[in-house]
Amino acid sequence: MAANNPYQAYQQGAVQTASPGELTLMLYNGCLKFIKLARTGIQEKNIELKNTNLLKAQNIIQELMITLDTNVQVAKSMMAMYDYINQRLIEANTKNDTASLDEAEQYVTEFRDTWKQVVQLHRQQVHGSGGQA
Repeated sequence: MAANNPYQAYQQGAVQTASPGELTLMLYNGCLKFIKLARTGIQEKNIELKNTNLLKAQNIIQELMITLDTNVQVAKSMMAMYDYINQRLIEANTKNDTASLDEAEQYVTEFRDTWKQVVQLHRQQVHGSGGQA
């Protein structure tokens, strides 16, 4: 039960109080975590570990695709990149291909790092720039 596990209760509270930008950042971080676990599965020839975590990573990428506002031009480019990342994850899963996994991880890391900067800039704007009149 979540109520008996302080860490799980903390995680649930963090998700429930996060802004949309912070939730997106959590998705990127989760995707990277699952990619790393899948890499371990490939290296250890643990098919279940690899498959389970690659499917989780794919689900996150698909969720990011669903939430894109395709009326915005940059979102169309992001959609194409998400689709490409998803294809690399599928290839990594079906062929035990660490090169495809590395490529997917690189792109997700770049998206995450960029998004982290966006969230930080937004926080600065919301909380003011320190006494300007």
